[in-house]
Amino acid sequence: MTSEYSIKRRHFYKGIEAFWADLYDQEYALYDLVLIDKNELGKIHYASKRIGHIFLKAASLLREAPDQTLLEMGFPKETLDFIRLSSKIPESIISRLDLVAVNNTYKCIELNADTPTFIKELFEVNGKVCDHFGFLNPNESMDKMLGSAVYSGILQAASELKEKKPHIVFTAYEENQEDRETVLYLQKLSGLPSRFVPLNKLVIKKDIGLFDDLEQKIDILYRQTFPIENLILDEDGQGNQIGIWLLDLVNTGKLVMLNPPSAFLLQNKAVQAVIWGLHIEKNTFFTYEEHDWVEEYFLPTFLEPDYFIKENISYVKKPSYGREGDTVEIFGGNGLIEHPAPQLNYTEYLPVYQQFVNMPSINFQSEKGMQEGHLLIGSFLLNGAPSAIGYRVGERITNNLSYYMPIGIKHGG
Repeated sequence: MTSEYSIKRRHFYKGIEAFWADLYDQEYALYDLVLIDKNELGKIHYASKRIGHIFLKAASLLREAPDQTLLEMGFPKETLDFIRLSSKIPESIISRLDLVAVNNTYKCIELNADTPTFIKELFEVNGKVCDHFGFLNPNESMDKMLGSAVYSGILQAASELKEKKPHIVFTAYEENQEDRETVLYLQKLSGLPSRFVPLNKLVIKKDIGLFDDLEQKIDILYRQTFPIENLILDEDGQGNQIGIWLLDLVNTGKLVMLNPPSAFLLQNKAVQAVIWGLHIEKNTFFTYEEHDWVEEYFLPTFLEPDYFIKENISYVKKPSYGREGDTVEIFGGNGLIEHPAPQLNYTEYLPVYQQFVNMPSINFQSEKGMQEGHLLIGSFLLNGAPSAIGYRVGERITNNLSYYMPIGIKHGG
């Protein structure tokens, strides 16, 4: 028997064009709202701006680091020249912080700087849910900010190429609805003449260029959902390393790729270990004020678990590159595993160890009935500036089966 909740939910989300209200054949977008007040919204933006500042400052240091240091941080050797490229383009056009509310402040779990998703949900769908339930949207007009960020990033890329009319292509896996529709949404918001070409229809010619399905050379490639760590493994049917060829095109200025190379630099979770290491040694790279920000908003993060075991502190082991909670495990302070990873697809990447913090829990209605879940805040940075926010609700480790929970502003708040 279908519940009244299910009927209303399906009817509502059916009216939103090109949106994946269900994923993996089950409910994804919840038909409900978590309400916050404007003061809390301001605090999340305030924290996000400071956290983003710390990450962006760290990028300038890491770009000058020796090869050996970068290799020890888990960067693939094929990407070292790539991540050192300097550019007029911001370090990351679109990035997303994952935050946890802890003791009246927020702790940064990680920065998704290179290929963050959760975009259409927060910048478009959230406003429709708020209108439907009669609440103010905390992300009001953020879609215009997003469009401006993509537009300006592409124009800056064009200026580097010195192309008056660059050929701009947006790309994604065509068969993945979430990836495809996210990229088509960004393409629409950019307002620039461009094409969408699926990844499998792009053609690369070594040392010459990247071409679309009409054999037109591409100047700017927007690949919002295609991770660099996957790209470098790409080979064609003849065993040619076409992913490496693509990086070479970027390295030699024959192609500009967005998000830029610096976003991949910041995507590595070992960057947080570097930030924490600089903090605990009171390194003068950070000002006194910046050290205060690291202390408040960052979690102890290391490349070994020794500190947590010595201090009997629960910790999380996660891969330096990974997605959707895959290969993330929770350990007790005794070093024994408490929550094994249901998926282990990123074991080849350097592990990073971070202090475990509990996410706030809530009860929520779903098509499965009432459930209890843990809230994770997604907070976007556009060119480093705070923007749309939203919630995922799920298990102790947020994964690809976690729900999207819309967010609204309390009446009078």
